[in-house]
Amino acid sequence: MTTFRVTISRKPGLSDPEGATTQRALADLGFSDVERVSFGRTITIDIAADDPASAEASIEDMCAKLLANPVMESYTIEAIS
Repeated sequence: MTTFRVTISRKPGLSDPEGATTQRALADLGFSDVERVSFGRTITIDIAADDPASAEASIEDMCAKLLANPVMESYTIEAIS
């Protein structure tokens, strides 16, 4: 079994309403030095595969078909065990 971490974030230049709201709230709390906040998500996937390269290719396929929206999001895949 191999464990992968997929980190998904908005593509540069696209609005991030959660990030903007959080940045304003932080400024209201006195954290005025925060220049940018962005939200994303992390997905951890355990996959049974004998070959790490084919496991990563399978994770890549999952991201392209379901886990990430390629129009608005980018992602990175990292094997963590």
